[in-house]
This record gives sequence, structure tokens and C-alpha cells, in this order.
Amino acid sequence: MIARDSLPPPPPFWHRLNSFFAFPFQLRPLAYGLVLSFCSLLFEGVFFLPDALALVIIEIGIMLAASRYSFKIIALGARGIRDSADFGRESSDEWTYLPWKLFAITLVQALLIGWLGWYAPILGTVGLFVMSFTFPAAVIVLVQSGSFFQAMNPGHVMDAMRIIGWPYALLCFFLFLLSSGAQVALALVLPMFDGRIVLPIANFAFIYFGWVMASLLGYVMFQHHDAFGFDAVPGSELNDGAPVDRRTPEQIAAQRTDAEVAQLVTEGDLIAALGIAYEAQRTAAHDDLAAQRRYHRVLALMPEKKDTMLDQARRFIPLLMRRDLSSEALKVFKACRAQDKAFSLDDPAMVIAMARAEWRNGDAHATLALLSGFDKRFRGSEAIPQAYELAARALVQGLGRSDMAQPILTTMEARYPNSEQTQEVRWLLRPAPVA
Repeated sequence: MIARDSLPPPPPFWHRLNSFFAFPFQLRPLAYGLVLSFCSLLFEGVFFLPDALALVIIEIGIMLAASRYSFKIIALGARGIRDSADFGRESSDEWTYLPWKLFAITLVQALLIGWLGWYAPILGTVGLFVMSFTFPAAVIVLVQSGSFFQAMNPGHVMDAMRIIGWPYALLCFFLFLLSSGAQVALALVLPMFDGRIVLPIANFAFIYFGWVMASLLGYVMFQHHDAFGFDAVPGSELNDGAPVDRRTPEQIAAQRTDAEVAQLVTEGDLIAALGIAYEAQRTAAHDDLAAQRRYHRVLALMPEKKDTMLDQARRFIPLLMRRDLSSEALKVFKACRAQDKAFSLDDPAMVIAMARAEWRNGDAHATLALLSGFDKRFRGSEAIPQAYELAARALVQGLGRSDMAQPILTTMEARYPNSEQTQEVRWLLRPAPVA
């Protein structure tokens, strides 16, 4: 794989304009945008408020929700995440408050421009132009730092503009066009509609162009992610045609540990390999499959750790079964049985699941081996009729030994006469039709 440091920077944003316009049409943002847009029709349901007030409150809520998602688009875009399907992996409480901080920045700047306009109209005009030109940089600083004061600091804003360089002017031009896009779209579309449907249409237009602008800003930050202090996450695209690392950070960490353990095993230092594997599974989540698999494999190489391996397998095998990895679970189980013929699991449902997996594999003998003594090991378990039925099926359909299954039916008719499993075994042992 090409080293990440040797890759050229991402393509300029003006080479990717189509992708920014397409972003809101990805399935998740499209569904979210439509839901937010149609929420405007709920104002009549707020019966305890006048319709006008209820509509204003709902529209503020829609604007807030859309703004929060915009900041999420920018923040994740700055890390190279451009597919909304990957957004669920990343989250930050800090993004929740960014719309309020941006509102405060806008309010302060508006008050300042208003004062300048009152003092000298020409200063008000100049102030409006400066605010408009620096506003994208202020948003970038806000996303980068999460700080209202840094976003208001001219020094930080100028640094953001300097990092982007001359394309910043082109960025402002595109953002200006996009900010006017909703009005242009509404002027073209609204004459074709009337009634309340106009509200969702207008909302969606503003949401759409807002998210296009957010996608554009996020990508511009990604172009300069090193300078802005963002790490490009695995799966981000660093250049056209370059190999793309789709691994998650957890997968990368697991593979590094695998490599370290494998190297120690190759060198014959099993004690050190076991120490790393043990610590990794100890600190990992209880359902971390990679950590448990690594730990089991090292234990299997050390006969003196047989008891530890068997104990760990009682947790590892159910984890494999829950992940639908029955083949691997059966291999681990058989390896444990090779070490200790008395090895068994403590969960009757898990034993049944493994026996069924063996039966699906066509191994009747292995199925019966798993079920041997089930009723004695799990006295009173509700799974006993299932074990009886599966054992009878393995005997009749797998081995052709109806005679050996007959005592099972006798026991079932005595203990579980009305169970579904008893009826199934009775049908399996029905007399053959007379020719």
C-alpha cells in the first residue's frame, strides 16, 4: 500500500462540485431533510398555541436541527468522511452547541455593522463586505476549535484564510452563489404549487443548499486537514486513484496487535505473546471478537495453559455463535475436546445451537456427541425436549437407527406428552406404510 505521507493532496474543491450537490441526495441526509421539511405541517397540531406562533417555533426547531447536521457534515468532511453512511461511527457533543455559537457570532457582527452604519454609512457598507468575506473562515475556525472567542478573533480568522490561500476567494464566490440558490430554486418551483405544500418545499430548498455549502466547506478543510489539525480517518480519499484504506481505527489497532503477537510467536517468545494477547482482551470490550480470537490462538500453542484455554473457550465459543460463526465455534469446541474429553459448555441453548450446526453440516455422530447426557447435565431445562427431538432426528434420518430412537420417544411421551417436539419424534417414528 502507498504510504499516506507520500500521497499528493486531495484534488481542488472546484474539481468536485458535482459531489457537493449530490451529497444531500444520499439516502440518509435525503430522508432526514424530507422529515425535517414536512415537520412544518405540524403547526396545527400544537393546539395550545396560535398557529402563527406554533409555526415560528417549529421553523426554529427545523433550522436548529438542520444547522446541527450541517456542522456534522463539515466536521466529518474535514476528516475525509464524505459518505453519510459512515457518519454513525463518529459523534461529538461539541457539535450540538455550534449552531448557538454561530448565531452569537452572527448577532455580534450584525450589531457591530449596525453601529458602523449608524456612525458612518460607508463604514457600514465596508463592514458588511468584510463580514461576508470572512464569514466562511469564521465558520472554519469555529468547527476547528469549537470556541466562540477564537471564531471572533481576527487573527485566527486570518490564519484560516492564509492556510487556504488564494482559493479562499473562489470559495467565497461559490458560497455566495449557493446562498442565493434557494431563492432562485423557490422562484422557479413555487409557482407550480399552492397550499400548505409550499412550506415543506421552501424548507427543503434551504436545507438542501445549506448542506451543499456544508459539504463544500468540509472538503476545503479536508484539503488542508494537517494545517487545521484534523487527522484523516481510515477510509478517507487522499487522491484520485490511490488505494483507499477502508479499515476502522479499531480494525487498524487489532491488526497491529495481531502482527506484534505473530512476530513474537515466530520468534518463539510465547510468554510475551500471551502477555500482549491477554492484556488486549482484558482491556477490550467483552464482545471484541478479534481480541478473544487472538488470545485463544496463543493459549492453544501452550499446553501448560490448557485450563486457561478451556475457561476462555467457554466465553469465546458463545461469542462466535452469536456472530453466526458456527464453523469456527465448532473447531474451537473440538480443539477443546481434544485437550479434555469432558469439556462442555454451561449454556443449554448454546449446546443446542452447536448441535444443530453439526446436523446442518450432515454430521450425525457429532450431533449426538454434543447432545450426549444433555438431560442429566441440564436437569429441568426447557431445552431438553429440543435436545431429545434433535437426537432422535440424527438417529433416524442420519444413521437409520429408528430402534435407538424409540426409547427417546418413550421418555418424551412420559415427560412431555403434549410438546411439539414429542409430536415431531412420533411422526419420525411412524410405522412405514404397508405396500
